[in-house]
Amino acid sequence: MQIAQGTEPSITFRTIREVSHPNGRVVMMEVPPAPAGMPISVHGHYYARAGESLTSLGLDKQDEIRRQSLATDWSAGIVPGATLADFDSEALYQARRAFAQKYPSRFTLAEVESWPLVAFTDRARLTLSGEVTRAGLLLAGRAESAGKLMPHPAQLTWSLIGPERAYEHFSTPFLLSTTALWHRIRNVQLRLVRPGTLLQVEVSKYDERMVLEAIHNAIAHQDLSRMGRVLVQEYPDRLVITNEGGFFDGTPAEYVTGGRSPTRYRNAMLAQAMVELGMIDTLGYGIFDMHNRQAQRFLPLPDYDLSEPTQVKLTIHGAVVDEAYTNLLMSRTDLPLADVLALDGVQKGLPIPEKTTRRLRRAGLIEGRKPHLRVTSLVGGATVPKAIVKTRDNEERLIRMVIDHIAATGSATRKEINLLLESDLAEIADETQRMRKVANLLTKLRRDGLIINRGIKASPVWILAEPQS
Repeated sequence: MQIAQGTEPSITFRTIREVSHPNGRVVMMEVPPAPAGMPISVHGHYYARAGESLTSLGLDKQDEIRRQSLATDWSAGIVPGATLADFDSEALYQARRAFAQKYPSRFTLAEVESWPLVAFTDRARLTLSGEVTRAGLLLAGRAESAGKLMPHPAQLTWSLIGPERAYEHFSTPFLLSTTALWHRIRNVQLRLVRPGTLLQVEVSKYDERMVLEAIHNAIAHQDLSRMGRVLVQEYPDRLVITNEGGFFDGTPAEYVTGGRSPTRYRNAMLAQAMVELGMIDTLGYGIFDMHNRQAQRFLPLPDYDLSEPTQVKLTIHGAVVDEAYTNLLMSRTDLPLADVLALDGVQKGLPIPEKTTRRLRRAGLIEGRKPHLRVTSLVGGATVPKAIVKTRDNEERLIRMVIDHIAATGSATRKEINLLLESDLAEIADETQRMRKVANLLTKLRRDGLIINRGIKASPVWILAEPQS
């Protein structure tokens, strides 16, 4: 018990035997081998033997141990005692159809259905030379046969979180159970009003293809050696999909624009089988497609949380976060995905590069000062054109900013007004021109009887003028 409590991951002696010996009673304790790729700590420390001494296990040795698992594909292992009878008949039927759809120019459905079972499962990467792999049992195995994968739970879990609570576990075959899980998710219709009109646009809260892509990616890329389940948490306004294991090759941002393809896979056999059955692709387009589909539905883009090194959490939003963002996407369907990504960051209060900020500001897509940038509002159902931003409408907005600021603070000095308008005038490169712009603006407000100077000419203090009776 002390050994089990003091080790991480927890281990203990496999068997303890009592052996009779002429010199007395002998107790033999069998020490289990350490799991591949996982150094064992004792009370938070890693130890190694140096001759007859006990020393600390160096970081290089820890890394060497962890690399052991990189060359081991858990999903490619043969399941002891498993036979073709462990496959689910409905899953095999759907697998043959999916395989034929994957290669329509090479095989007809009738031809694929005529293949002997072992010939098909070998081609679909569910078996190796007729022997059932872990990948095959996960994707097409009967629920009753999932126990042969122990200690892996071989489960997907749906959890409803909010005013109502519920959960359900889904076992193998994953080829069918991912769709069954999808039908548990409450997918109502959202009604969005097009800006400048009374016309409503109906979009589903979640896109089926997008959600299944996310769940399939979580299955394919999870760290199966950690013996965890894929968790789908449904909140009132979002889905959070969690799988064990860090992001394996690169970062999500590198795949968003569709410019990177993975070069290696944590579960090569499982990934190949899922590709053959049309569940995922191996070119890295899945993340790009999810972002693109969400943008086309005018909703916030997916978020990846990699703060835990042993987990990946993907959030799919099912509600509007900022109406200005949604209105802008409905009015400007021509925006490139790179701009939509940046605007999504603005609506979520995330920092964006300075170069991107300048580009979006020049295009009239954002307004405000860092760190309080915001997606621009709409005028007449369309984004503010660049030419107008630089003239009349931009001036009216600056006037409103000055008036609102003075109303809120009671007064404002010239320095305070300069700081207030600094980011909105950033596109004017010349400092003298910026100062002249502010001076002209204040002169206009004074002549229009909106503000008065209670300071001196060299150091003005502006307050709102008393309304005329």
